[in-house]
Amino acid sequence: MRLQVAVSRAGLASRRKAASIIEEGKVSVNGKIIRERGHAVDPERDEIIVGGVKIKRHEKKVYLLMNKPRSVITSKSDPEGRRTVFDLLPREPLRVLHSVGRLDKDTTGLLLLTNDGELTYRLTHPKFEIRKKYKVICEGKLSDKEKHILEKGMFIEGRKTASAKIEVLRSDDKNTELFIEIHEGRKRQIRNMFLFLGHPIESLERVSYEFLKLGSLRRGEFRHLTSEEVRRLKAL
Repeated sequence: MRLQVAVSRAGLASRRKAASIIEEGKVSVNGKIIRERGHAVDPERDEIIVGGVKIKRHEKKVYLLMNKPRSVITSKSDPEGRRTVFDLLPREPLRVLHSVGRLDKDTTGLLLLTNDGELTYRLTHPKFEIRKKYKVICEGKLSDKEKHILEKGMFIEGRKTASAKIEVLRSDDKNTELFIEIHEGRKRQIRNMFLFLGHPIESLERVSYEFLKLGSLRRGEFRHLTSEEVRRLKAL
């Protein structure tokens, strides 16, 4: 198989990230640095090392659903010493997982963690349009015109956002509470959308990821996905 695929399937990175890692010269095959993502390898015979980590053969795939707390970041480590979601996991073997996409430090809710690079690619690439639903509390009263703008899309940083679904729960002069469903994953996208309209977000929580929901999970808790949930995710 291609080296990019082998690195991705090992769970060390998404397919796109795997390509970058290879081109940066961080991957060796049988002791030789390889920079071509399409280089043919046999993971069962070749020794593949990524950033000093040897790819394990027949690594068991793990799939977790976490209720991310506030003030916790999704990076593997942080030079500022801030707490990460991986600090909430047992050291072995779950600390070797990666997050499927990201939630910013102040966003709470549903976060997937896995070592399945192929599934991560499918769930994060824009062409698959994976639906994510968030509960938002923003400052001020959201008008019908502003709701329409959110649903139809707006230009942020030179690019128009895709259409969204909005369900307003309550709205008054102080703040507005609503659900928003999107299938994009641009950095701080929802916060920037509401800020563009003059309604800074006070609270943001991801409540669902396609068919997956938080259920009874408390902040900071996690659970393993069932085999049926994994099957459904892979079929998206």
